[in-house]
Amino acid sequence: MKIKQICIVSCLCGIWINTKAQIMELTLERVIAIAQDSSIQAFKAKNVYMSSYWAYRSFKAARLPSLMLDMTPMQYNRDFTSRYDSENDLDVYRRQQSLYSSARLSLEQNLDITGGTFYVDSELGYRRLFGETTYNQFSTIPIRIGYSQPVLGFNEFKWQKKIEPLKYEKAKKTLISDLEQISVTSTQYFFNLAIAQINYDMAKDNVESTDTLYHIGRERQKITSISQSDLLTLKLDAINAKNTLKNAEIELKRAMFSLISFLKLDQHSQIRIVLPDRPKNIVLSPELALQYARKNNPDFLSNRQKLLEAQQEVEKTKRTSNLDASFNASIGYNQVASNFAGAYRKPLEQDIISIGIRIPLLDWGVRKGKANMARNNLNITKLTIEQQEQELEENILMTVNDFNVQQDLIISAEEALSLANTVYETTKQRFMIGKADINSLTLSLNRQTSARNNYINALKQYWISYYTIRQQTLYDFRKQETLSIIFEKITGL
Repeated sequence: MKIKQICIVSCLCGIWINTKAQIMELTLERVIAIAQDSSIQAFKAKNVYMSSYWAYRSFKAARLPSLMLDMTPMQYNRDFTSRYDSENDLDVYRRQQSLYSSARLSLEQNLDITGGTFYVDSELGYRRLFGETTYNQFSTIPIRIGYSQPVLGFNEFKWQKKIEPLKYEKAKKTLISDLEQISVTSTQYFFNLAIAQINYDMAKDNVESTDTLYHIGRERQKITSISQSDLLTLKLDAINAKNTLKNAEIELKRAMFSLISFLKLDQHSQIRIVLPDRPKNIVLSPELALQYARKNNPDFLSNRQKLLEAQQEVEKTKRTSNLDASFNASIGYNQVASNFAGAYRKPLEQDIISIGIRIPLLDWGVRKGKANMARNNLNITKLTIEQQEQELEENILMTVNDFNVQQDLIISAEEALSLANTVYETTKQRFMIGKADINSLTLSLNRQTSARNNYINALKQYWISYYTIRQQTLYDFRKQETLSIIFEKITGL
């Protein structure tokens, strides 16, 4: 008896839980908003952007003066060293112990135009010798101002100034493009569930309808109004309708699970799709779409980056394959004393000028080969970019054309669905009063199902084309505004 009571309570609790379970009604815009905020793809896109953001921050920071402190807190040496013995006029090895410490504080600024480095520094060194001769020595450079410059070398700073801002701009555009790709994917999941729900609803209605028609057929067969063959056909339709309902239920669960997983919702969520209304007619200009694509599409920016990097490599190999010279000049003060205070008293002027030259005499064509390889890679990059941009433009033109055509298809599909619904209801009523045969009824039902699916698919293709164009151009043609607003909302930058 207790077991029976527990079962009854469990059933009642299950019914209560199911009653409490709320069905979420989601529009297409709401699905896209959730996906762009919570999906794994959105999380990945935002983190990829943040990586590029911090790389650009590092580049900007490197353009500012840098303050560095280099220290050798302690260096202890115990070894033999060569010393000159003036009495015997020869070099002798003597045992020596020394303790050395040093610190250098430097302020450096890289110059993009010249590729050189301007610096101001100050140094302090301390040395103590142990052994036969013991003494302390402090060496100081209170202040020194200098400049180092590669004379004929490769100016990396100049190229970084061209490439790094472009890379960051591409990262911003890529983030928006990835979010628009999420919109495309969301649209596909949305309409897959919409089609599954509509098919399920139609299958339920068809089960009720076929059962009703079979019951009417049995009554009419008693008065020989229809043949035995037509009655069996109605029975077969009723059985097939139930099987179709089971299959539709399976497809509905699959489509529901796919969308829930994509949106990272609770696995027990129940979603009801709210189909968007017929969209406003928008005629897109292919030329205008190409204009925004060339300006905003990250693939075009990526091609510009590849071209700059190839040109950078050509100049780098060209510079390093010839004479390499560097120049360094500094002016300051220095002093040496046995105590700390004396090391800063009456410092002497220190002037240093150095020129370094490196001339490749024989390298068996290594540098020349690298330079030729870089030039060939530049030519390959140019041809590849030309081909890729041509394919991009063709793809954009095709998408725009599909979008413009799809709007006409939606109007036709909507009209066809309205007619199919009217024909089916009329034929169904005529069959009930014996003025239409079973073949006409079946045909009108199939036409209604086909018209409904065609209308949903037309809507689906329209919105997929619409969000694909947004992804390709990063421009909203309905609101007539650039999608950089999305970037500002997401990042707050």
